[in-house]
Amino acid sequence: MHQTIHFDSKGLRLSGHLFYPKEFVPDQKYPAIVVGGSWTTVKEQMSGLYAQHLSQHGFITLAFDPTYFGESEGEPRYWENPEAKIMDYKNAITFLQSVPGVDSERIFLVAVCASAGYMATVAAGDERVKGLATVAAWLHNAATVKQIYGGEEGVSEKIKQSQIAQQRFTETGEVTYIPAISTSDSSAAMFGPYDYYLNSTRGGIPQWNADKFAVMSWEGWLTFDPLPLATSIRQPVLMIHADEAVLAENVKRFFKDIPHTHKTMYWTTGTQFDFYDNPVNVSEAVAAISVFFDLNKL
Repeated sequence: MHQTIHFDSKGLRLSGHLFYPKEFVPDQKYPAIVVGGSWTTVKEQMSGLYAQHLSQHGFITLAFDPTYFGESEGEPRYWENPEAKIMDYKNAITFLQSVPGVDSERIFLVAVCASAGYMATVAAGDERVKGLATVAAWLHNAATVKQIYGGEEGVSEKIKQSQIAQQRFTETGEVTYIPAISTSDSSAAMFGPYDYYLNSTRGGIPQWNADKFAVMSWEGWLTFDPLPLATSIRQPVLMIHADEAVLAENVKRFFKDIPHTHKTMYWTTGTQFDFYDNPVNVSEAVAAISVFFDLNKL
């Protein structure tokens, strides 16, 4: 079962879904998880799916719309802002601490795709986090950004357009948008036949806007580098990945740089998008996360 909730993040009202274990007993305490999804996504996509499944393993879980997305507040809309998302996850932890039934000493983070970098940032600086699990983590740095986004010239052009869009918004309040995904417009944030986002039975749902990505997002996104944070993480870490998923070498590097032995690399099979909603991959990941957090709970 789940309920719609709201919590505050830097003065903005965020909307989320709180999932409870099937056999929830009000006077008992349960470990809790904040679940994050890929960039631009909302709570009805992969974060909500993982939150729902993890709740069936005895956790109280939270999936929510980040600032600027979905049913949450924030202007401009559809702005992928690493700083804001990091603060959202911190405030989500604060909210969970106030939820009846949550054991505030056992709060974990689960990050699917791009939220891995944001949640790693939170874990590195917040002792309230008792463990971190990543699934198909998107962890880019300057070198891989260039490989993905058109080399140094392509990255520079996107950052330039981002700065122009930011100035336009600051001066006029007008927002410059490109499609979030397209198979015909090469300027789209995601250009290609990515079925997850195009298929209405998967991630191409009404709650998610395929047509809008704020151009001012590019600078923050392209210059965000979470890899150095690995050395600052003290909590137990589980990383679930595969050769077919994105940036596998960066994931291996991040794992290697975590400076303790309370870490597990779970290497399996599956494409990036399989980890979003393929029942086999999701069930496998959820089971591994549940066992890992259970072994490492206080």
